[in-house]
Amino acid sequence: MNLFRLVADLMHLASILILLLKMQKTRSVAGISFKTQALYATVFLTRYTDLVTTYVSLYNTVMKMFFIASSLYIVFLMKIKFKATNDPRLDTFQVQYVVGGAALLALIVNYAFTFQEILWTFSVYLEALAILPQLFMLTKTGEAEVITTHYLFALGAYRGLYLVNWIYRYFTEGYVDWIVWVAGTIQTGLYCDFFFIYFTKVLKGAKFELPQ
Repeated sequence: MNLFRLVADLMHLASILILLLKMQKTRSVAGISFKTQALYATVFLTRYTDLVTTYVSLYNTVMKMFFIASSLYIVFLMKIKFKATNDPRLDTFQVQYVVGGAALLALIVNYAFTFQEILWTFSVYLEALAILPQLFMLTKTGEAEVITTHYLFALGAYRGLYLVNWIYRYFTEGYVDWIVWVAGTIQTGLYCDFFFIYFTKVLKGAKFELPQ
């Protein structure tokens, strides 16, 4: 565990807590893509199948349990408790292509052709593109609440810091993981346009609006 990894994990935790705060405070899930949240729940459920078979550390176990539980809770809030505030007409990204593509790629490009390894690889590919429905929704609405932008920033920063963590580990440990590296780089790249608007508008007190 290095500082970059720790801060990345804290940013990931912060993103989830910000999202939950937004939902509970406003009693609404408006502006949040249910499809993205469902994909994240799928990511955690398929990635952490080792939770019942392998013990790494208390920190590792608690984090895994938190990510699974919080993602399922968010799905519950969006689909049941605050369902009336969710507008599926804005959440129209075709996720079947993302899920199908990730599944197919996991069967072809993996480190071992075992059930658990393929599920893990699938989760890595799926996470790389899970934010697409949310970003697609932003392009349709053209704007977002400030607290929603803070959630997206924390989520993007988490993945960006993991890139720094991997670079650090490469030079200090000789760590190499091409599947994670490529997927993580793609995932971080998807946030570039959002980051630009966030830093040039939101942090200066302006409303988040996409260029016309």
